[in-house]
Amino acid sequence: MTDELPTEHFEHAEHAEHAAHSGTPFLLTVSVTIAILAVAAATVGSLESLETAAALSEQNRAALLQNKTTDQWSFFQAKSVKKNAYEIAARQSQGALAQNFSEQAARNEAESKAIREKADSLESEVETRLHEAERHEHRHHVLTVGVTLLHVAIAITTVAIITGGRRWPWGLGIALGVAGVALAGYAYL
Repeated sequence: MTDELPTEHFEHAEHAEHAAHSGTPFLLTVSVTIAILAVAAATVGSLESLETAAALSEQNRAALLQNKTTDQWSFFQAKSVKKNAYEIAARQSQGALAQNFSEQAARNEAESKAIREKADSLESEVETRLHEAERHEHRHHVLTVGVTLLHVAIAITTVAIITGGRRWPWGLGIALGVAGVALAGYAYL
């Protein structure tokens, strides 16, 4: 996320306002350019914040799902231990008692298979959430560069006003602004 002073945009707007009142058509064009760049910077900055929040949200979901997965694997292990204990008891017993232990072992085996399937499914979901978090984090980084280019474009374009109408800062500001917007678009490809 960008850390900018709240007065920074006011300073650029103040220069643009003075230029707009000067009556020079070029400086009026520069002022409009600054306003457009400011809107683009605010928009890309908002998208950057949204991607940051989405990355954190997906990471939190993955962590919660990982806890559920761990619980399922623990439950699976407990059922496996019980199944093994019943199998041992069935081999060491006779008659109805041995039959009861064998049935308990079979029941625990069936339950452990269902638990394992659920644990595998949860592990897959954890991987999906982590992949989504990485995608949002990548977008965040690209948008950070894009919004930085837009802020630099605003500052450089303002130099055209301060210097009394030099055209190179305006052209450079437009080029950087286009690059910032293009980079923001690239983040979503």
